[in-house]
Amino acid sequence: MSTEQFKNLFSPLQVGPMQVPNRICETTNTINSSMIPGEVDENFIAHHGAKARGGTGWIGSETWLLNLPFPPETPDEVGLAVGFAAHFAAYQNPPYVEGMKKFYQEVHDAGSIAIAQLTHLSAVWAPSSVPVISAQDYTPHVMGEEEIEFCINSYADAAEVAKSIGADGIQIHCAHETLCYSFLSPVTNRRSDRWGGGPEERIRFVAESLKRVRERIGDSLALGIRISGKEFRQGGADHLQMREMTHHLGETGLIDFVDIDVGHCWGAPSYVPSSYYDEAEFREVGKAARTDLDSKIAVLFSGRVNDPGIAEGLLKDGYCDLVGMVRAGIADAEFANKAREGRLMEIRRCISCTRCIDEASEPMTFPYAPTCSINPEIGHELQWKEQFKPAETPKRVVVVGGGIAGCEAARVAAMRGHQVTLIEQGNRLGGQLLIGKLARGRESFEDQIYFEENEMTRTGVEVKLETSADVDSIKALSPEAVVIATGSLPRVPFDIPGIDLPHVVQGWDVMQGKASTGDRVAIISQEDYYETPCVAEFLTDRGKQVEIFHKSVHLGFEIARYSIAMVLKRMEECGVKVHPNLVLNEVQADGFELLSSFGEKTYREEGFDSVVLVYGSVPQHDLYDQLKADGSIPQLYVAGSAWLPRFMAEATQHGASIGLAI
Repeated sequence: MSTEQFKNLFSPLQVGPMQVPNRICETTNTINSSMIPGEVDENFIAHHGAKARGGTGWIGSETWLLNLPFPPETPDEVGLAVGFAAHFAAYQNPPYVEGMKKFYQEVHDAGSIAIAQLTHLSAVWAPSSVPVISAQDYTPHVMGEEEIEFCINSYADAAEVAKSIGADGIQIHCAHETLCYSFLSPVTNRRSDRWGGGPEERIRFVAESLKRVRERIGDSLALGIRISGKEFRQGGADHLQMREMTHHLGETGLIDFVDIDVGHCWGAPSYVPSSYYDEAEFREVGKAARTDLDSKIAVLFSGRVNDPGIAEGLLKDGYCDLVGMVRAGIADAEFANKAREGRLMEIRRCISCTRCIDEASEPMTFPYAPTCSINPEIGHELQWKEQFKPAETPKRVVVVGGGIAGCEAARVAAMRGHQVTLIEQGNRLGGQLLIGKLARGRESFEDQIYFEENEMTRTGVEVKLETSADVDSIKALSPEAVVIATGSLPRVPFDIPGIDLPHVVQGWDVMQGKASTGDRVAIISQEDYYETPCVAEFLTDRGKQVEIFHKSVHLGFEIARYSIAMVLKRMEECGVKVHPNLVLNEVQADGFELLSSFGEKTYREEGFDSVVLVYGSVPQHDLYDQLKADGSIPQLYVAGSAWLPRFMAEATQHGASIGLAI
């Protein structure tokens, strides 16, 4: 049944000299899976290799950052604001090359093909003195002929190395603020020499790089590019201009495939579209490329394709020949095999929160471990390989709380052979996901609830809904291990005068319909992630006039670069006014007083019907404390927000880790 259902998705495709076993692609994504910066270690191989073993046919792994012609006396420019650039590239480092060779063998052993993406990523170098990344003002060095020649040759040098260690194809990165992108874009390429001009002239740098690569690799490897279908940048190339340049590059006869998406690293849309975008929303750029290019050139479309059914439809309807499904494979490395085998109910579908790619782009600590909000194995693949095994002594396990931490603890414990009972006081599993899914653009969060509900049935967990738990009722079940995952509740700042007035309500209560507001609403925000904009949009969707008074320099201060622009754009579209750097000082019946976050100046606001608090949450671990004091439970754990309110990934990982430990 599934073979017929996904007959296009699981059919092979010849791409130049390379046969791809199916149409599912892990497009190149730098998730920083290696624990050794600049090398390919066992963590890297475990992370990306799992996708190959899980049935993904095309493995792009992580990009090869190339060397740039810095004068010898200058330091390397390494930083998140300006990209990563150095005198010395990874492909010139023997341990990296050896590790990548081992990885390619792993991919081939799994029956998949491996692509090496070559990237110059640096705002230090550009064709013109125009900042490459619109979100910052780092003005680049203008490249001369010798420097251009150096960079073109570095593509060829790296491609030759990739060929020698077993790559099946080479991709030159021409999108997302790379050096090739800056030559293609009319914003960043203002040159009047042979490297600039109209669309047909601006492709010269890319075309020459492709030519040099082809001279080194011959016809034995597939060769392609990654390119954007539209810049979405003021003065940037629109879709017709990008079609023209892509067509000219196809006419060179040098490429076997084009990997196409939309957007850039800093903006709306980002090329990593979050759940605020429809699935495959920009699919038309794929169909246009398929129309414009010779049929021998394969078109790979990327852009929030997280479901095998969506991918099959894109292929069937001629939008593309291959489908990029990176985050689908992060959420569930086995999703391709599950789809092929008809196990669709077992697929953990990506919810498009973008934390995986967002966070990898701005690592705050080293070594950095990749993160997925819903898949606890990501970044811990080797640990799971070692620890996930049948329990030596199956136990009776009681889990209290059906949020994501409790569900993951129950799921993993049951998979290991324990007899698990999950107690939830509400009428459905999901915890705070039940609130989050109510926000426009977050409907996909319910997919994780469906997954956990299906897994409880599949793994044999006994679920007791609408059931309260206390010390006596838990002890009556004679458990040998208990997990308290009772979550958290909204924080109330009790030290603020007037906080108990009737027109002051909690954001959670508003979204759940437990509290109502007047027409003009002030949101007082003490959190820096998605909760405040979600509450604001929920209210504006119901016709409310909303203003946010926020503690930090801008709303969503902890939301990373691939997503923040869309969040702020939506606030603009909803008419939400944001006042930064303010904290609540006092509430009166006819107004409220605010205090500067960084000084002593106060401000008074009037005319609001309701004040909505978004202050984060506080853990609810009373039941854990009571059981600990009782001392009768052999193994007692506290999980997720009941221990410490954080984000979804931390709750998922914490619950699953307890499931491994029992």
